[in-house]
Amino acid sequence: LGAAAGEVPGAGTDLPHTQSFGVDANFFALGGDSLLANRLVMRLCAEIPATVSVRDLFQHPTVAGMAALIDGTETGAPGTREAAPLRPAAGPRPARIPASYAQRSLWFLHRLGGQESTYHIPLAARLSGPLDIEALRAAVADVQNRHESLRTVFPDTDGEPCQHILEAPDAPFTVLPTDEDELPAALSAHARAPFDLLAEVPWRVVLFTLAPDTHVLLLVVHHIAADEHALRPLLGDLAAAYGARSAGHAPALPRLPLQYADFTLWQRGTLGSEDDPDSPLSAELAHWREALRGAPAELPLPTDHRLPEVPAHPGGTVTFALDATLGTRLAQLAAARGATTFMALHAAVACLLSRLGAGTDIAVGTVTAGRADPSLDNLVGFFAQTLVLRTDLSGGPGFAAVLDRVRAADIRAFAHEAPFDRVVEAVNPPRALGRHPLFQTMITMHGRQRTTLRLPGLDSAPLPLDRAMAKFTLLFEFAECGDGRIEGTLEYAADAFRQETAALLMRALERLVRGVLDEPERPYGTIMVLEAEEAGTLRVPGSAPVPATPSAPVPASSASNTM
Repeated sequence: LGAAAGEVPGAGTDLPHTQSFGVDANFFALGGDSLLANRLVMRLCAEIPATVSVRDLFQHPTVAGMAALIDGTETGAPGTREAAPLRPAAGPRPARIPASYAQRSLWFLHRLGGQESTYHIPLAARLSGPLDIEALRAAVADVQNRHESLRTVFPDTDGEPCQHILEAPDAPFTVLPTDEDELPAALSAHARAPFDLLAEVPWRVVLFTLAPDTHVLLLVVHHIAADEHALRPLLGDLAAAYGARSAGHAPALPRLPLQYADFTLWQRGTLGSEDDPDSPLSAELAHWREALRGAPAELPLPTDHRLPEVPAHPGGTVTFALDATLGTRLAQLAAARGATTFMALHAAVACLLSRLGAGTDIAVGTVTAGRADPSLDNLVGFFAQTLVLRTDLSGGPGFAAVLDRVRAADIRAFAHEAPFDRVVEAVNPPRALGRHPLFQTMITMHGRQRTTLRLPGLDSAPLPLDRAMAKFTLLFEFAECGDGRIEGTLEYAADAFRQETAALLMRALERLVRGVLDEPERPYGTIMVLEAEEAGTLRVPGSAPVPATPSAPVPASSASNTM
């Protein structure tokens, strides 16, 4: 296999529950997912160096396969290696630092108004034990000084946002006495209180004192400064700083290799201008124009009420779980077809929505971490990338064939991560107030490790917080558990769905998963998803009721149209 064989294994050490593996072990069967695939590819590009893609990893998911590809034995050109892509790095900064593409989009939404708390990320925990309040105050200041994104404001400069990094703003830390009766309302009020992004740092920490050794800690950060993956370094740094301050000294955290503003400048420089037809950004936007050509502007959903044309929608949630047996079987089916568990869940949601009247051209959204490079691991910032996943379900395919189509579509999308706001402008779909462009249903997959708010020396219990606003009409959030279970939360727009309807939607999804696992080759349109008494209650308005009794299976020859 050549020199590359010895270089590939070291890049796969992030695989879950895996101490070692052979050169013929399948990356995805070992627990690899799309996030880890991106990280592995970036690390390979940096360490070998070579130019490989996520698509290459899906096509060659073993050490032996990737080594052969890199050495050139797959192409008949041994030893040829292209230059590795540039990696994020700190560099000279201009006087005016633009907002990142992702920040720019949120800034304009913020200026429109009506969505003030939609993009808040709140976390709360009940703390029991002796808490050093002044050490906590100092720790909040330490974390803010460490991460420029937490002390960045976004003034209006000729109608565009720029990043203005404050040198030493006051720590956004408040102590409020309260009691158990007033606590829920106080938590809700402070979690929802809007940020002035033009002049106010985009996070706050509120400590509610209930008794000398009983407190509730609330941390709220605006999405413009952080994403889900930013919570791990944010909370880890806060805990480390508190531990140090409570011991009487400053924290000794390792130096960060770069800051979010450095990433912003690198990203814009790497992508180039969309006015340049030869730039990488222009190439990515050309891909998305073609990939989304003719896609429905709005996916028909089985709502109880027509979604009002307002800037934001109140939200509600329901939860569900696939037991360990179902979750394990779904993961095994995915791995057997070279796919991830996320892809299998994407396929299941697409089949369900199609069964309920959404048609066969199903476009949903997802989010990738956008942190393929290890230098971004410990940085607080908004790196997440929104992607559109479009799947063709025509021809009455079985679920296995749908999974193959989803796999192909998802791999193509993951290989073309472009700033979502630029994709929207390039595709230019019909717009409507309160309707998310290009897709209205989002599917996400959370990692096995849960992020919790903890401080050393104290017992901590997470407190759930209600979701005041819905980001999308439907948001399916899944999380793999270590025992094989898959837990799920459905966030829904409460002015479009009743809670009972949302709960029924999740029960129907579980039934579909059971059905397709029992008969993966059976056309998905014949899998029962509703009981007799539910038939007709869950469907897209104006579509035919979903039959409670499955119809006769479509002949296999009609279901063989895979992408």
